[in-house]
This record gives sequence, C-alpha cells and structure tokens, in this order.
Amino acid sequence: MAIVKPFKAVRPTRAIVGLVAARPYQSYTVNERESRMEYNPYSFLHIVNPGYKYDQEVTGKERYKLVKNRYLEFKEDGIFVQDEKPSFYIYKIVNRYGQKFNGIIATTSAEDYERDVIKKHEDTLAKREQTFKTYLKTVGFNAEPVLLTYPDNDTIAKIIRETQKGHAEFEFTMTYRDTHYLWKIDNKDTIATIQKEFEKMETIYIADGHHRSSSSYLLYKDEKGRNPSHNGTESYNFFMSYLIPESDLVIHEFNRLIKDLNGLTKEEFLIKLDEGYRIENRGLMPYNPSKPHHFSMYLDGEFYSLYLRKTNYQFKTALDALDAQLLYKTILRPILGIHDLRNDDRIEYVNGKHEMITIKSSVDSGEFMVGFGMCPSNVQQMKQIANEGLKMPPKSTYILPKLRSAITIYEY
Repeated sequence: MAIVKPFKAVRPTRAIVGLVAARPYQSYTVNERESRMEYNPYSFLHIVNPGYKYDQEVTGKERYKLVKNRYLEFKEDGIFVQDEKPSFYIYKIVNRYGQKFNGIIATTSAEDYERDVIKKHEDTLAKREQTFKTYLKTVGFNAEPVLLTYPDNDTIAKIIRETQKGHAEFEFTMTYRDTHYLWKIDNKDTIATIQKEFEKMETIYIADGHHRSSSSYLLYKDEKGRNPSHNGTESYNFFMSYLIPESDLVIHEFNRLIKDLNGLTKEEFLIKLDEGYRIENRGLMPYNPSKPHHFSMYLDGEFYSLYLRKTNYQFKTALDALDAQLLYKTILRPILGIHDLRNDDRIEYVNGKHEMITIKSSVDSGEFMVGFGMCPSNVQQMKQIANEGLKMPPKSTYILPKLRSAITIYEY
C-alpha cells in the first residue's frame, strides 16, 4: 500500500516562475551559474549559491545557513508564496523533442521507503546521504522532487486529463525549450480518490533521486528518534516526489569512455575480447547496437560490433542480464582493470542522448583510448532488479524527465 499525501507547496508567483525555476545546481558550469545569477535576480541559483552575494565561495554548514537566509528573503519579498490548502499538483513537461510527461507532485512516505514499498535500483554513497541530510535539516525545505514511477492507472490518468482541461497555475518555457505546466488539485474528494488508487499499489519505484530519497529517510529516522511525541503526521515523515506512470518514463543508456587499455596493445586487447565476444570490424561508419547484449566499440579510428558469446556467460539474475553489468563483468573489470565504477578516474560516462559520434570525437581527441555504446535498459528490467533486491551499477540509466528545482517546494 503506497501512501501519498497532499501538501501546502511553497511556489513562485505565476509572473516569474520561469525566471525562478532552475536545473539542478551541479548541472551548470561555473560560468553558466554566474551568468544566470548576474542577469536574473529571481533565479533559484541565488538561494543555493548564497556566497555569490558576497563574491566568495561558502561551503559546509555555513553555506546551508545562508541558503536558508536567502530562501527566507525570497519569501519575505513575495517571490515565493505558500498555498493555503493541502493540494496535489498535476505537472506536465513537454520537451524540445516533443516527449510528454504527465504526473502528480505529492509527498510520499519515509516509512514506505523503509518498508520497501518504495523500491530502489541503485546504490547510494553514505557520505552524500549524510551531507544532504544535514542540508535538509539546516535549510528546512526541499525544492526538487524525487522521480517515482507507478503502474499505469486508468483512474489517475482520467483525473490528470480532466484537470488539464482547466486553467493552468503555471505555463512557461525554459531556455532548453522544454515547456512546463502546473495545475492544482485541492478538492477533497479528488484527493481521496487519488490516495485510494495509490493505496491499491503494492510497490512504486524510484526512477531518479536515490540520494534525495535516502537522505530524507535518514532525516526522518533522526527526527523520529528525537521527538518523544512522534505520531507519524509530522512533515519529516514525508518527502516530495513527482509520480509518473511507467509508460511516461523514458530511459536512455550511459555509454562508457576509457582512458587506456590497461597496458595492453590494441592487438592484445582485441584477442582478449575475442574470448567472450564475436567481433566484427564496422570500419569508419558509426555503429549502434540494435539489441541487448550487443555493444558497439570505437577504437583506433574504427567502429566494431561486439556480440556476446553466451556459452561463456550465465544469466542467473536480472542484474546479470543488464548490459551495464555485463560490460563491467566481461570487459571493464577483467580486461581493463576497472573495479570501482564510481571512483576510478579512468572511466567517464556519456548519456545516450548523444550519438556515437560523441564517443568518436572523444577518442579521436586522444583523451580516451576506447569507447563503448550499448542499448538502453527498460522499465521492466529496472523493476525486476529492484524486486530482487539488487542494485544496478552506477550510470546504468539516464532517465527522463529531468526536473527543475523550485517549481514546488516542500517545507520540513
């Protein structure tokens, strides 16, 4: 039984929401951030980069306290206003490729996370979890929802369609040419219907935001332990999420770039590859794999196709059948000596929205020696891995939609 709850969102005013909303802080280069803050006083980047006001870098807890101050200033100046009634928020994104994403911004339960009603498919780093937990506790708000996915549901889909016939609270287009729409649902009967439909679901799945959800869970555990009057209704029991149906989720792959051949010559490397793969030289024309367990490779100015010799590899779990895991177990670890996919600086990742020509140019530049391309995984693979209690390797999926910060804000 999945628990979702409405909440009183803090939101930018309609007139400036497009100026306030921002991509995640880490996705900007330093020059991009400074340019946006210089010319846009309303950008949420001013809140999460509070040192800009004093022309200096501020880090750690000192930065978190200043983030809270900037946030309160935005509220005092009327840039942010809190809704009076608990609501669900129907949120639609149409990106520049014409892909449409429809879902509900709500709060979801930290207890559901603990009980594995909200399932995970990626490992998290303890240091990042603790850092973001401290951040949430200090600033007292969360401005970017976790992306969750649920089985397609006719009743919820009908409510979303009917709501979208009405006047949107927000409608704005960002510089990346994606258009965002927001509708508010504060009708008690409609809210109850949505909640009942989610209560029928045994599980929902984290698509993107594993660190944000795990940090919110750690905050919940801390606050629950400190509160002798805990009753389960406190704000820390929940975290903000954007829930979309599985059919709306788009998954791209992450391709791999490797800086060296682990001391092997090109010929030695190809011979070792031949033990596990049937190799075909595709020449100068970019090659993309067409089905799972096949890879493309760019090496020394030429493209290759790699076809797994299945007699040498057993699929015992859903994770074994995942291409990112297959590449790691058969090539990256045993041949190229890459054991730590998160921290080894010999490997870099390129999301699959970029074509193999990006792999080619990166290798041709001399920065990398070899690149691998793969097919994207799918929702069913992601769910099966989560259901088996397994975790994907890092950078196994590049999932859309990518959300903006500060369109709705949840206060703890």
